[in-house]
Amino acid sequence: MKKVIIAIDSFKECLTSAAAAIAATKGIRNVFSECEVISFPVADGGEGMQDALIAATGGRRISVCAHSPLLELRNTQYGISGDGQTAFIETAAISGLPLVPKEKRNPMLTTTLGTGELIYDALERGCRNFIIGLGGSATNDAGLGMLQAVGFRFLDKSGKELGPDGMCGALLADVASIDSSAVHPALKDSHFTAACDVQNPFTGPTGAAYVFASQKGADPEMVAKLDKNMKKLAKVIYKFTGRDITHVPGAGAAGGMGGGLSAFLNAELKPGIRLLLDTLHFSESIKGADLIITGEGKSDRQTVMGKVPLGVLEEARRQHIPVILLAGSIEDVEELNRAGFQGVFSITPSPMSLEQATEPAFAQENICRTVEQICRIIQCCRQRFI
Repeated sequence: MKKVIIAIDSFKECLTSAAAAIAATKGIRNVFSECEVISFPVADGGEGMQDALIAATGGRRISVCAHSPLLELRNTQYGISGDGQTAFIETAAISGLPLVPKEKRNPMLTTTLGTGELIYDALERGCRNFIIGLGGSATNDAGLGMLQAVGFRFLDKSGKELGPDGMCGALLADVASIDSSAVHPALKDSHFTAACDVQNPFTGPTGAAYVFASQKGADPEMVAKLDKNMKKLAKVIYKFTGRDITHVPGAGAAGGMGGGLSAFLNAELKPGIRLLLDTLHFSESIKGADLIITGEGKSDRQTVMGKVPLGVLEEARRQHIPVILLAGSIEDVEELNRAGFQGVFSITPSPMSLEQATEPAFAQENICRTVEQICRIIQCCRQRFI
């Protein structure tokens, strides 16, 4: 092989996109030592998106202190483009699941207040364009905590402010009215793009609560309650904004934050991977490639609902380049093959604990080994049939 493209998403709570790419590159070069390997740091709106956009625009990082999902003050960062006009904010950086200990994960209680605090800080610095990455949140508050930080107030039927320290999933059904009189004045001149990692609607069987809340610590009873709360909230949002976000694709991202951004800040909801690939001029760089290797921590039917591998696959198919998918764990293989992946491979060599499988050095070794074996098969086939 002469040219291979690597575009692997981060393996959550294990490897960054860059670390996974380094391991895959080593595996390729163990077989095809002269091969040109081009790596792209990719993300679908979660971890890694901010770094990729900062690099692509000659930007810089801004350090701030903000509230975590459980309202603990933490140091975090967001990015600003080189021209100072656009802020790059990852929800995962301050409202992300890794910031909540496993025994404390509960989307009824977590808030996106910290993400809103980053938006407020960027507004104060003069930013008027915002790209908000919605992947990896620990929350299911429909983005109301975020909106509080920029001046919105959510009131119960008696007119009392709800969750003044941070709205959460448990309070959504109590919202009876919304006060926007104190919102940051610069919002009216600002443009928001929400980089969504999924295309799920706000509510229903494929909505935020039923598909994702269990990953954030919700039991079945909580899941049903959260969906019910969000349905009630959607009616209030429609009354206040005139926007029905119930079935909008991407509105369910980040526990409904996609819907909150769309309804209150007129945000454009875009697949995060599409936004990033366009910024990186991916279609130009992959011309003439023999193979593209993509991947993520877990691959299943959600992969074909807007995740990184699907975005990579869609671009590759336009240029008739085969794509191989790597993952730590794999489900729904037939569906993934039907989507167009030429091969789907688990990097996990044998049954093992999650703790062992997600140990970074071990995961890198497994990626390298798997890619090397794939390349050996390709080498053998080419030698045999050429």
